Amino acid sequence: MSENKEETLASFQNITGIDDVGEAFSHLEAVNWNLMDALSRVMPHEDPSLASAIHQSQPALAENTNGFRPPGYDELPGTSSGGFFASERQNLNIPQRFPTSQLLAQLTSSINLDPVASQNNNQNNQELVLFNIHFNQQICQIRLPPQATIEQLKRCIFEKTRVPVCRQAIQGWPPSKASEAQQPSSRLGNLDLAQENELSLVDLTDDGYMDTEQDEVTQRADKTFSIHIQFESGSPLELSLPGNTTMLQLKMHVDDIKSIPVRHQEWTGWPRGCDNDTTLARSGIDLTHSFGVRNLAPTIASHSNSNQQQNNSYDIVNVDSESSTDEFEDATDFNFTDSPPAQPLNIHLIPNNTDDEMSGSSQFVENYVARYGEPCPYFFVGSLESALQMACYKPAKERKLLAIYLHHGKSILTNVFCDQLMKNETIIQTFMEKFVLFGWDLTFESNKDMFLSSLTACISSNASLMARNIGLDKLPAIMLVGKSRELGSSCGVLSVIPGNIDLDELLTRLIGTCERFEEQLQGEIRQDDERAARDQVKAEQDMAYEATLQADRAKDAAKRQREAAQAAERKRLESERAEEDARRESIRLIAQQSLPQEPAEQTTGTAKIRVRKPSGEFLERRFLKSNNLQDLLNFVTANGFLIEEYKLLSWPRRDLTAMESGQTLEALKLYPQETVFLEER
Repeated sequence: MSENKEETLASFQNITGIDDVGEAFSHLEAVNWNLMDALSRVMPHEDPSLASAIHQSQPALAENTNGFRPPGYDELPGTSSGGFFASERQNLNIPQRFPTSQLLAQLTSSINLDPVASQNNNQNNQELVLFNIHFNQQICQIRLPPQATIEQLKRCIFEKTRVPVCRQAIQGWPPSKASEAQQPSSRLGNLDLAQENELSLVDLTDDGYMDTEQDEVTQRADKTFSIHIQFESGSPLELSLPGNTTMLQLKMHVDDIKSIPVRHQEWTGWPRGCDNDTTLARSGIDLTHSFGVRNLAPTIASHSNSNQQQNNSYDIVNVDSESSTDEFEDATDFNFTDSPPAQPLNIHLIPNNTDDEMSGSSQFVENYVARYGEPCPYFFVGSLESALQMACYKPAKERKLLAIYLHHGKSILTNVFCDQLMKNETIIQTFMEKFVLFGWDLTFESNKDMFLSSLTACISSNASLMARNIGLDKLPAIMLVGKSRELGSSCGVLSVIPGNIDLDELLTRLIGTCERFEEQLQGEIRQDDERAARDQVKAEQDMAYEATLQADRAKDAAKRQREAAQAAERKRLESERAEEDARRESIRLIAQQSLPQEPAEQTTGTAKIRVRKPSGEFLERRFLKSNNLQDLLNFVTANGFLIEEYKLLSWPRRDLTAMESGQTLEALKLYPQETVFLEER
């Protein structure tokens, strides 16, 4: 097999005039050593007769399938410098330019052309998918058929940019297929791609994400790498080396075996960013990899400029001293060396060492809108505790979920997630209706520690641990926090949505979590309603009881008032009665004191008067016939019958009280004896 490859390589260089072994080797390796495919990658087709012959085995390639622009028709690279296969070209009688007849003879003599295959290839070429790969402010074009896989696309990107497959992060896939596009075996035809697609390439090493690849590097260091080294003269070299072998050690092996000093070795095939200390495991090359080495000892001066121009697609490593690492320098990188450095796609939404959550939240919202523009979700501005109070510590009917958006400026998922998923109107509306959305940037450790401490204080240590364990490859992420009786009437994390999902899955998980949460709340809402109904009945009963109690109290108050009035009236009457009695007694005493002395029974001129009381009893007293009517009235008064209340009558009926009180008893014919009557007025 190695002999066949050598023959194919020699034929390829003879026909194309590419003297650089590494470049020729790479073209053949890319098409699995198919000579016709390799020729189609680099040969110009302006000559109609030549184009017709080439098209019989390969589709028209005015711009070939991977976007490579071939060198000009009039002058082939390497022809002016002679090249290491110049003598072989002369032996084959192929001049420096491409005469159509001789080249067709060479091609048709060694290649069996199949018209049926040509027709199929022409049809496939029309179905090719075009990718514009944006990298380092440059654009390279790649065309691939729909049946090609993601892994094949990444290998083509490696050929163009020299960014190893393991360090490639591709952005710009359709949101619904973003997850499927992460699988190396996924076919391009299944990703809902357009005929022309704009993708962005991020070199994980350049953006400082190699920490996330450390496990892979460690595993690769324990594996054995099969290294194939092609030289411009002599047989190739096959080496089996451990993954921890450095670039300098590999060069020293070549020095030991081929006697080419390290300072005279010019290498092609290394990925960008490698230096003497880079190991095979960390460089990103496959376990089986091919390099080209050229001995610069005889032609350093004459070939250095032309080699740099011919090998724009590779890193050429030149060593100008002995095998000292300090004196080793890389040649120019892939043709982005002269371009200004690309600006970072992400900015930090919260500055480092933010003083408090309030200012951090405010800066987050301000920078988010400035970075990603409108439309964007409405973020709560304030502390995490305030957001939690607004969302979770309300009655069940008013309660919402708290969505905590965790941002990270160094995640390769951030731009796609914010520009495509978070701008979706349905997502924005869902956040508005169902959630209180709180955002925080975890890029800086100081801000991350502040957030985790707040998360522990406001929710739980488990929530903080969950947030801490979200890997960079899953950020940004959304933590959904809720409060229900199933969580013990406390807040807890219901779900964590990673950033490596598409729009449909994000919406499904948001709505699904809401539905489960609302279902849990239904029981709590029913209990709240039942409790409210019981409280209403109890309140009504309490109101009725209070009304009755007030009525009873009013009745009691009225009764007491009435009794007090009656008591006062009785007291008044008693007082009046007492006064009246005192007055009567005074009148009686005066009348009694005014009575003349009662004469003896045998006294001459004695009148005996009997007074009949209303009760029928009699009062009897003796008076002198000379005593007047007033003395009789005083007698009656002294016995408690006031003249103002009673009348004193005689028979025939005379009202003695109405008569002149100064008249004598004799004159009134009350002598010698008489019975008179008392009658109430």
